[in-house]
Amino acid sequence: MTSSFPTIHKDLSKITVKPNLDYDKVRGNFDWQEMYDELDWLPGGGLNKAHEAIDRHANGPNRDKLAMIWEGKNGEKETYTFGQMKVESDRFANVIKSLGIVTGDRVFIYMERLPELYFAFFGALKAGAVVGPLFSAFGPDPVKDRLQDSEAKVLVTQPDLRRKITEIIPELFELQHIIVVNKDNRDPQPLNTADLSYEDEMAKSPPNFDIVNTSQYDYSIMHYTSGTTGKPKGAVHRHQAVVQQYATGKWALDLHEDDIYWCTADPGWVTGTSYGMLAPWTNGVTQLIYEGGFRASKWYELIQKYKVTVWYTAPTAIRMLMKAGDEVPRRYNLTSLRFTASVGEPLNPEAVVWGNAVFDMPFHDNWWQTETGAIMCANYACQDIKPGSMGRPLPGIELAVVDENFEPVPVGVDGILVVRPDWPSMFHGYWQNSSMYNSRFKKGWYITGDSANVDEDGYFWFVG
Repeated sequence: MTSSFPTIHKDLSKITVKPNLDYDKVRGNFDWQEMYDELDWLPGGGLNKAHEAIDRHANGPNRDKLAMIWEGKNGEKETYTFGQMKVESDRFANVIKSLGIVTGDRVFIYMERLPELYFAFFGALKAGAVVGPLFSAFGPDPVKDRLQDSEAKVLVTQPDLRRKITEIIPELFELQHIIVVNKDNRDPQPLNTADLSYEDEMAKSPPNFDIVNTSQYDYSIMHYTSGTTGKPKGAVHRHQAVVQQYATGKWALDLHEDDIYWCTADPGWVTGTSYGMLAPWTNGVTQLIYEGGFRASKWYELIQKYKVTVWYTAPTAIRMLMKAGDEVPRRYNLTSLRFTASVGEPLNPEAVVWGNAVFDMPFHDNWWQTETGAIMCANYACQDIKPGSMGRPLPGIELAVVDENFEPVPVGVDGILVVRPDWPSMFHGYWQNSSMYNSRFKKGWYITGDSANVDEDGYFWFVG
């Protein structure tokens, strides 16, 4: 299914920042080893996502560079350099190490987008834990399902969310510690007597930590799928995934070192970790984190206020911005923007064209899944856009559209979208569900569960 909308042709001579990727040149002879070589790695050859995203910058010339600009829902503002991010995540690593957490233990985070969420996330990775971020809007049952299945030993949360799940805590037999973040003493109600105060634990924790020498094959993050068929399944990713998260930040989001980047996704979803933490910070960019929810005027105000240059959001949000009207963005100076992108569901062609008209640049849609861990197919800064298309496969990724016998279908014919396995960010299992995991691979392909077609120019089109 191709779009009736005309291709948006890019005049690269008018693009102020040269794209990171020359697609045809790179894709033709690409070897993933090139990306492996661009990472820092731990002394002794280990790989840890927290080191690549935070410590390698903090230990070098970017130590005093802004990593995070945080704005709270009530207008509060905090900033953290890479050096400060290292200290805070080191402290948290020491906290959970003192609680007996060892490599492979599961630490789950159930919080709003507070700075402490990010310190805990990277601190847990430094300690060798497997981190499970949870969406803050979850009610008790989704939280219980995930904590029971993962056998999480530590939960990091905040007072109002802690109270929301009080009734399920006795059913979490493996849970040993609940750490409660009460930022700036926002919530005056006392802690449950069995809980630990994040602030108290951090205050007595040393500011330096030697990262556990995790290998690239050690588990790092688990995200649970939505559970539309049966119970949610925990897709587990290795530290190796950071290779592709770094590469896709560079190529699919065209991140440059001087960018101010904003990803609107919640860390409870894979986009909010892969592209709200790992891709931007491995690329050494400054990132805006906004605690609040959607409001068109507020979003435009944030772009103007912080001079956001790269903006990654979701089709639903774009359609809500369209509904708010074209007059709203005209009240703001949005000229800092140079690249806009979208993910989460197919982006309708009208939204791509609308972005081109309102922001003088189209939204670049891309395709990937919780299981893939990183972007697999994208519209790139260096290429024309066909509105409604997923774009073209990432260098190093083999996508195909096949029939029920796993034979390639002709150009323009709908079929099953499949990927050749062993890309760096590929999930390595569904937690405690190997049969379900194995069922996703047949005849040398990973079966995405999506249907698509591909056109004569190698652009893929999502069907269903």
